[in-house]
Amino acid sequence: MKKLGFLAETLCSQQFVKLVLAAALLASIFLYIGSLVGDDSSSSGAVQLRRPHSDDLSPNTVRLSLRSQPLQIPPDGVSLCPSNFTEYIPCHDPNYIASISSKLNLSRREHLERQCPPPHQRPFCLVPPPKSYKLPIRWPQSRDYVWRSNVNHTRLAEVKGGQNWVHVKGSTMWFPGGGTHFKHGAPEYIQRLGNMTTDWKGDLQTAGVARVLDVGCGVASFAAYLFNLDIQTMSFAPLDSHENQIQFALERGIPALVAALGTKRLPYPSRSFDAVHCSRCRVDWHEDGGILLREMDRILRPGGFFIYSAPPAYRKDKDFPEVWNILTNITESLCWKLIARHVQTAVWRKTADRSCQLAKSKLCANQSKEFLDNSWNKPLDDCIALSEDNDANFVQLPSWPERLTTYSNQLGISSSSFKEDTSLWEGKVGNYWKLLNVSENSIRNVMDMNAGYGGFAAALLLQNNPVWIMNVVPSESSNTLNVVYGRGLVGTLHSWCESFSSYPRSYDLLHAYRVMSLYPGRKGCQIEDIMLEMDRLLRPNALAIFQDSSPAVQRILELAPRFLWVARVHRILEKDEQLLICSKKFWIVDV
Repeated sequence: MKKLGFLAETLCSQQFVKLVLAAALLASIFLYIGSLVGDDSSSSGAVQLRRPHSDDLSPNTVRLSLRSQPLQIPPDGVSLCPSNFTEYIPCHDPNYIASISSKLNLSRREHLERQCPPPHQRPFCLVPPPKSYKLPIRWPQSRDYVWRSNVNHTRLAEVKGGQNWVHVKGSTMWFPGGGTHFKHGAPEYIQRLGNMTTDWKGDLQTAGVARVLDVGCGVASFAAYLFNLDIQTMSFAPLDSHENQIQFALERGIPALVAALGTKRLPYPSRSFDAVHCSRCRVDWHEDGGILLREMDRILRPGGFFIYSAPPAYRKDKDFPEVWNILTNITESLCWKLIARHVQTAVWRKTADRSCQLAKSKLCANQSKEFLDNSWNKPLDDCIALSEDNDANFVQLPSWPERLTTYSNQLGISSSSFKEDTSLWEGKVGNYWKLLNVSENSIRNVMDMNAGYGGFAAALLLQNNPVWIMNVVPSESSNTLNVVYGRGLVGTLHSWCESFSSYPRSYDLLHAYRVMSLYPGRKGCQIEDIMLEMDRLLRPNALAIFQDSSPAVQRILELAPRFLWVARVHRILEKDEQLLICSKKFWIVDV
């Protein structure tokens, strides 16, 4: 106190006031940054420093290696991809797509869909993080801020800053929650949509919306604020001029995929979503006879909503009125009902009017649920399914989170199978979490690579963990994705013989339950191939849980050091199975 008094006496009062204010401001900045980064006291040295120690630099060779046949992993480890591969997505590689562009229907945007190279043309190397990469800011702060060094692209801030998509703010990218049609914030826009879907009597929840597909999602702020209503959203956008929008979404901790509407069905079962949202989504719904709207009809449940915020819904200049007329003609042929048109948005509702469909709609010759749900790598159908007799009742499904554990015959499985699966995963997930020994907010983005009925995701969410789960149903297994969506969860079909449509460093936890056993000896999807893809998807210090046959787990255990993974837990289980938990090292390429 005497020293402070001496300083106060030797400085003029005005200078002292300025000094105190500056010190207070500096302290508040440090506190704010601390709130973003969180408490790292339980983390390793690499985490505390946000960069690995020098002795964590990888000994593996930096070399662009292609997949060999037969596939062999060098004893000194898998080679590291060059530094220009930090954002590499194999099935959306512009260079490969350019090489086959003459075979693609560019007018139907086929070049924006998945185009996977054959095995012998695949790079077989570990994708490095940027040299300045930091461990991600944790949820819920990550909804609003991510490290600029992790997704160092500023074009969206330059061209969409006026619409409050994203702004550069020092060492972070700031997401105020805006969008092209909701620049004043998603919450106000979401409430307006709730009014429009309930005749101004409620919100999206009371309208029965639990699962939303956000088409052309941008940086996914719409989905980010739907979490407040316990609404699960699957967001997607293509790799186009809106650079890295899906990477921003995933870095923020929001479910998202790289995808485009073009020539193929979306990888979701029929009747998956309660609402489809398009806010200036850059999809020409009125073209090609409305085939893309027929795909939306396939994935919308009866009573679901198509929400359209785009110039044809409100502008009277240029060719927008003509486009609007074409849209209304197509929706009438689908027997959708226009229920609201307000400000810059139009909302249709999918009806279950069989007499209308029989009179006006182009019906699919095959009306089986198996055909309608089979959507992996299938071409679009220019037809729709005929509503069932009981669809007109618009059955209200259980609310969240009861829906996760409530059986319904609409799930298409027996009550005993559902209860058995639910009970099994409640026990397993509790055990997993004890073995992982992680802090509450250290895991946000989770993928279940062989989701089955979605029991793992349901059990994880019922523990009130601040996570979301991408439930993947392998195309080589039974198609149970309709059960996943029936529980109010989201997910996708996928083949692990190919790369997943996501950016590198997207996930904090991968759950691989009997995944390797699905692909015994198949070319292009050997254990080494799947581990390489898992490594690409995992963030530094992220975790992978394996339960599989003893030979498969032993092979993973043998290979883990060559992928720069550390085996943390290894258990022998019943039925000749083993449990293995690995973590991915935080390494950089220091060249």
